[in-house]
This record gives sequence, structure tokens and C-alpha cells, in this order.
Amino acid sequence: MSRRTLNKSEGSNNPATKFLEWKSNDKCFAYYDKEKKEQVKVELPLKVQFLEHFHTVKGWNDASASGIYANEVKFISKEPLKVKAFKGGDIAEGIYSEIRGKLRDAGGKYYRSVYVVLDGEIVNLQLKGAGVSAYSDFMQNHENQLESAWTEILTVSDHKKGATKYSTPDFTVGKLFTTKELEVANNKYTDIANYFNKYTKEVDVVEPEVEEDEILF
Repeated sequence: MSRRTLNKSEGSNNPATKFLEWKSNDKCFAYYDKEKKEQVKVELPLKVQFLEHFHTVKGWNDASASGIYANEVKFISKEPLKVKAFKGGDIAEGIYSEIRGKLRDAGGKYYRSVYVVLDGEIVNLQLKGAGVSAYSDFMQNHENQLESAWTEILTVSDHKKGATKYSTPDFTVGKLFTTKELEVANNKYTDIANYFNKYTKEVDVVEPEVEEDEILF
């Protein structure tokens, strides 16, 4: 049985221990360490177990000088997003294609939220801009393989658009899981399923750290 059809029971806290965002200039992922109050780089290569992915919106709202957040949805063309600024309240609610202009004007950007297992922990990979395209192309061809094989990010592709140079991670399929590795992935997926059953009932969201100078890529 596919682990992505597991029954869902109630949970409360997001099981991800870190939220890693692609840093184009550094050609690596990084997360904000609240205790150290600094960005911590996570260098390539990475070897992860794919669990599940969602669509969401993040960003920075100048008007309220606060971060933008939203619920995460599985089907972006069918499920409504509720987008807010932490200090400015509601920004927009509805199907993404219908509210994207309002979100853009407020500072919101589309993100792909990808839950994976890294070194035994559930972490969240946050992709925007060109990183989404690289990920989408990979998933279009290989998604059916990733419940039984590693996802690896070993190299980087460099790009240029006008005067802007940027990078994207290269996603590849690695070796098949051992029986023990598959068990780990199934157990971690249960944690994701538990959380999102509760999350869709609008649990409280903690304000993330958002950098004002994040660029598109």
C-alpha cells in the first residue's frame, strides 16, 4: 500500500525540525537558527527521503513590516489559500490563480513546500521562483519512484536572465531504500499525515523568520 494513502489521525505540532530555503547566491540551502539568531547553511550534497509536498505563499509585507504566511494546500487549483501578514491581518483568501495579483502587490510569493527526511529528521524544503521549476520538472518524471528510492541533490545548475545570475538545485533519483529505510519513511509520513489532519482545522501558526532582502530566485 502506498504510504500516501495512509489514514490520517489528529496531531498538533508541525513535525519539521528545520525549514530549509534555497539560497541562490550561496548555491546551498539554509535555515534560520532561532537560538543563534543567524542563518545556518546546509551544503550539498543532500540525500533525502521524499514524504509529501504542498503549495503555499510566503513573503514580506512592507505595509505591516511583517512576514506573510498561508495555509498549505495539496491541490492549488481547487483548495483556497488564506493569506495573512502577521502584523497586518488578512491579505487575501481564495483560489491562488484568482488572488495572485493581490498577493504579489502585498509582497507574497508562491512557494513549493516539500517535506522530506534528512539525517533521520523531518525537514521542510522551501522552493520559490526558478527552484520550483527545477523541482516540478523532476517530479513530473520521477514522482512515482520516490516512495521507494532516495532523492539526491548533488549538483547545481547556473542560470542567467538579463543581468541576473542565479542557481537551482539539481534533483536526481538515488538508490532504492533498504527495508529499514522504507520503514523510517513510512513512519515519518505518518507524522506528516497526523499533523496535516489537524493543520487543516486551522491550528495556530508561529511567525517564521523572513528576510526582507530575499530575491526572486
